[in-house]
Amino acid sequence: MNIKPIRNEKDYQNALNRLELIFDAKKGTVKGDELEILSILIDQYENEKFPIGMPDPIEAIKFRMEQMGMNQKDLAEVVGFKSRVSEILNKKRKLTLGMIRKLNSNLHIPTEVLVQDY
Repeated sequence: MNIKPIRNEKDYQNALNRLELIFDAKKGTVKGDELEILSILIDQYENEKFPIGMPDPIEAIKFRMEQMGMNQKDLAEVVGFKSRVSEILNKKRKLTLGMIRKLNSNLHIPTEVLVQDY
């Protein structure tokens, strides 16, 4: 096992190539340990170099509605009047704290996504 820190793109590619070669290694073996350590290093490098920001709150609501097969009428039952839902989805009305709580409870959208500015 010859593991070193991932400092640049070349190191990253080498780590990915090695990971691919030992991907089916059994836990508790030398290659299994190498696989686990490489996975951690690759994850850390990717989080540092390719961070994924949080989604727009309204886009998150629309996405969750699509996943759950909901329409605006269904969402109105969660947050209030249908006209209010239309205003929210068109970004003409901001989410209130009460709406955020309901969306979190019913649609399971993280509050840290819903409280962002948009």
